[in-house]
Amino acid sequence: MNGPEDEYPLIRQYRDWIQSSPSEDEPDRQQFFTQGTVVLDTNVLLSLYEYTPAAREQVLEALRSVQYRLWLPHQVGLEFVQNRHRVIIGRKKTLDDASKSLQKKLGEARTALVDARKLVQDLLIKYAQDTSAKEALESEISAQTVKALHADWSTILSDHIQSLKQHDLAISSVNKGDPVLSQVAALFGDKIAEPPDPAETRRRVDEASSYRFPNRIPPGFADEGKGTPLSSSGDFLLWEETISHMADSPDRSRLLFVSNDTKDDWYQPAGNGLGSRPWPSLASELRLRTGAELRIETPGEFYRGVNRFLDAKIAAETYAEIDRAAKNLVEVVITEQEAVHTQPGPDLISAAFDAAGLDESMLDSLGDVASRLLFTWWLIGVTAQLDRRPRSDDEPDVSVAPATRSDIQPEPSWLPGRRLHLGEWPYRSSSWIAPWFAQTVTSASRHDRQILQQLAARQLDSERAERG
Repeated sequence: MNGPEDEYPLIRQYRDWIQSSPSEDEPDRQQFFTQGTVVLDTNVLLSLYEYTPAAREQVLEALRSVQYRLWLPHQVGLEFVQNRHRVIIGRKKTLDDASKSLQKKLGEARTALVDARKLVQDLLIKYAQDTSAKEALESEISAQTVKALHADWSTILSDHIQSLKQHDLAISSVNKGDPVLSQVAALFGDKIAEPPDPAETRRRVDEASSYRFPNRIPPGFADEGKGTPLSSSGDFLLWEETISHMADSPDRSRLLFVSNDTKDDWYQPAGNGLGSRPWPSLASELRLRTGAELRIETPGEFYRGVNRFLDAKIAAETYAEIDRAAKNLVEVVITEQEAVHTQPGPDLISAAFDAAGLDESMLDSLGDVASRLLFTWWLIGVTAQLDRRPRSDDEPDVSVAPATRSDIQPEPSWLPGRRLHLGEWPYRSSSWIAPWFAQTVTSASRHDRQILQQLAARQLDSERAERG
């Protein structure tokens, strides 16, 4: 708002709530790109793994045009290095699943054609007793003919998937030669935050858990209860770090925060004639505590702004990739931290138990709630991973491990593989077992015990094969 009415204290004090939704054509927007501090959320950095090489280079070049304005909070850096492994592995898993899905769909298509032929044959006999036409169809559209007809198409489609697997980000990039990691490191240089003092982190987590989240004060309250208090406070820790940085830097009068997180703990839902917009209280809080102005943009808005104000060259098809990658990274992943605080839906539980050939009553033998939830989420994840059942559209990925093959004990509570039954567990001398899984196996019947250990062993084999 601009005009004489801005002089009224009420208008001035509550201007963030009174003004309309942010526009890409606001007069002062350019100053956020040319004079402001630019903070990229973790999802913006992880999206770099989702782009094609050409699009990634365009995006990195655009980021280099604001390089001198970038600052990396510790929370963002930590989440980036912790989650890049998941994103790279997820790329490979998607392509592996694509190969399986392709063969399944081709098989279904062949079956459908043969079934269609049988339908016509039945009609020929039922209404015309035309055995010669029936036999001709048997010869012309046999299962072998259909398979041969599809062979060329199958090869073409399979070759495309195989070529995608040779993409520039190999699975080995997790541990060495990761081109994205090295370029992100070069992009920020020494403009990264030091880890906060542990006592300060604890104070912030306590504030989030005891005051802000229960009162739904943005940001981050939508993550309440997802994992431990520390892991669910990530957005708030990022916010507090950024405020502290802006408060200590009086020459920085504007903050441009870029994120594809548009949940209602960052964005006020549409209503009362207004569209969805970043919560006005965020801008008010930043101004109150630091004197700086705030602008929040999605990656698509931000890169278009870089293109407009800093003359970066981003092709139209790259913007489509930016939007697509933003959607991909919204997917939910259930880790061990989230699992013990998240109850899966009854339909998902039943589907997993049915796929494994187990009865849900076995959960009664697990005494504590955490063990039951960890086991249930693992069963949901492993039955989908090993193709025992189809994955539903809204089903989260699961990262809960019942066992690991390693010379080093992963956690003090994990048990050596020899605790499991001789002749049933193939890695007794080379594995460690999660305590909840050992408890489940020990309390199960012999039939169920064998199923559980077979699933865990096949999961280990599958993951080992993926790592090469």
